[in-house]
Amino acid sequence: MIIGITGGIGSGKSTIARELAKRGDMVYDCDQEAKRIIAENADVHQEIIDLLGEEAFVGGTYNTAYVAKRVFEDPHLLAALNAIVHPAVGLDIMKRKPDFVESAILFESGLDILCDRIIVIDAPEDIRIARTIARDYHGDASPANINKVRARIKAQGEFRSQQSEVRLIVNNDGKTSVSDLADQILNWLKK
Repeated sequence: MIIGITGGIGSGKSTIARELAKRGDMVYDCDQEAKRIIAENADVHQEIIDLLGEEAFVGGTYNTAYVAKRVFEDPHLLAALNAIVHPAVGLDIMKRKPDFVESAILFESGLDILCDRIIVIDAPEDIRIARTIARDYHGDASPANINKVRARIKAQGEFRSQQSEVRLIVNNDGKTSVSDLADQILNWLKK
């Protein structure tokens, strides 16, 4: 059984996924694994060059700044890049058969269809903002940074799935320890 873990920025999905990994579960971090696949998979590497040009790699290393600038200026390029990377990640998931798949874009990438159950980690917006400010902006809670985080939250939208009946929503508002939240998840999976 493969369990999907998703949630918006600052929800704490990665923290909960790390707790599950500490307990011995195999957690597949889609962000990290996509980077590995881009670096190691010759076919993906070549398809990205075909799409974005040789500048997509510098000395064989993925040129994240260049790629981000290109794809975020052109939604068609972003969709084309996703059409290269997401299927490769999906194949890797099926090959490795992890217990949990963590992804902020589980539904958007179509990877939710590989999951038997889905867990959505949620938290109140003010907590999500505070966590993201602490992590991404070194605690600088200026109005400009808060607005950037709010824009990222808004851009992510709601988490929907056609498999909504197999979804658990976990409230990670900071009142319950991460360990207890992991226990909740594992108990739900036993049902």
